[in-house]
Amino acid sequence: MRVLGVDPGSRFMGFGVVEEKKGKLVHLGHGVIKVVESAPLAERLKDLHAALSAALQRYQPEAVAVEGLFTHRNARSALVLGHARGVALLAAAQAGLPVHEYAPASVKKSVGASGAGGKDAVARMVRTLLGVEEATLERADASDALAVALCHLNQFRVGMPRASAPGNGKRKGAASVLADRLSSAYQRPETRR
Repeated sequence: MRVLGVDPGSRFMGFGVVEEKKGKLVHLGHGVIKVVESAPLAERLKDLHAALSAALQRYQPEAVAVEGLFTHRNARSALVLGHARGVALLAAAQAGLPVHEYAPASVKKSVGASGAGGKDAVARMVRTLLGVEEATLERADASDALAVALCHLNQFRVGMPRASAPGNGKRKGAASVLADRLSSAYQRPETRR
């Protein structure tokens, strides 16, 4: 499965593409869409849409994962961020792709950073999990977007039936391999009957 993760923003929008190939997580690319800060909001949103649509065309993902809103003290900032998220949702819908949204704390936990962990912790874990060089992640927006893609792959794994035993001849999916490498944030508690 190939997933394009999006970290929405009205000035900088991060995107990252991760694919499961033969039981391994493969980093296919990432970037930060930058728009002219002084441009009117409508113009920035148009430019974000065009650039994100181009990334969707280039990478041909099977799904798009978008980081959800978090609480803002500033209502205007939250509203503008909501517009940027809307652009990401629109671009994915126009490409005919399923869209999945994840809360910021869930994204952090999915890569092994605590829910209260900062962007540095997320970037460090993304680099470790995907083997991405620090110098290539020019802004945290890109590592956050890769974390969103990894979060979706983990959720996809959770929804898939589990193999009954390790020796059953089935190859493990990349998301399952990721889960094995991380802490208990990937394990569901056993339910008693």
